[in-house]
Amino acid sequence: MTLKPANHQRPHLLRLLLASLAAMLLPLSLGSAAYAGDEDSPKTWTVQVGSESSDQAIQGMSFLPSNIYVNAGDNIKWVANSAEIHTVTFLAKGQSLKPFNPFDPKQLGRQGGTGYDGHSYYNSGIMANVSNTGFKAVEHYTLKFTHTGNFTYYCVVHGMAMKGTVHVRAAGTEYPFTQSQYDRQAKKQERKIVRDGEKQWEAARKQASNHKVIAGTDNETAMLMRFVHHEIVVHLGETVTFVNSGMGAPHTVTFGQEPANVFAPVGNPKDFKGGNLSSGLMEPGDKFTVTFNKVGEFDYICALHDYMGMVGEVEVRR
Repeated sequence: MTLKPANHQRPHLLRLLLASLAAMLLPLSLGSAAYAGDEDSPKTWTVQVGSESSDQAIQGMSFLPSNIYVNAGDNIKWVANSAEIHTVTFLAKGQSLKPFNPFDPKQLGRQGGTGYDGHSYYNSGIMANVSNTGFKAVEHYTLKFTHTGNFTYYCVVHGMAMKGTVHVRAAGTEYPFTQSQYDRQAKKQERKIVRDGEKQWEAARKQASNHKVIAGTDNETAMLMRFVHHEIVVHLGETVTFVNSGMGAPHTVTFGQEPANVFAPVGNPKDFKGGNLSSGLMEPGDKFTVTFNKVGEFDYICALHDYMGMVGEVEVRR
């Protein structure tokens, strides 16, 4: 015969059961708390600066992602992702964005500390993933964000065409995306930029001829760093017009020795017989016409982007 506990014993048994259950759940609750604590601790997020095709012919003017959501106390690490130079620049309150000045140390070098104060001028300096840009470049730049708000930043090289925003919320706020999700978004955008560049390349081929060379082109996001066609043949006394058909990126057409000041024109393009000749800085829409009065093969470069492969040759025949 099975004996049943008396009624006065049941509360005692219930307390023992609850105590045993609590002991079993305690490790789980402690593990959850530790995980939650890790989630609430400051994070470091990564943003890519620029993008490019595998042959560097197509360069992207974008911060990837262009909008990132962080919490107060978090860090952001910007990583150079292209041969084209860029900067990460937060303007001071009331400061306007000025054209890029390659002789201004405040644009070329790092400005500000390691923690963003929300209102002062901060600059990464020139960023690139190669060392032969002609500038002293860095590959990464990190800032800590402690002030909440929405903070827009720019690349001073490319102006309004290239900007991003850091959205800083209170510590403990739920994040809308993980780093992996941001990375997938960036890869998708990179592929789109390359496709856009390839479309521009194809359009440039249709416009180009032996007497018209497209000296780079861009849509303010994807940039083609090539002369199209990069090898042409003309006859003695004929002219070639080089056209920057882009919207944002400057270029040069430079024969002979690269001048100390690549932004200033050199030589007489109306009577070129070899030697040093340069267009100087060609802004979008600018043209540079050269008359070739000597037989031979004449190599030329874009003095700003030759290290990416932006070079060409004109063969002059009788």
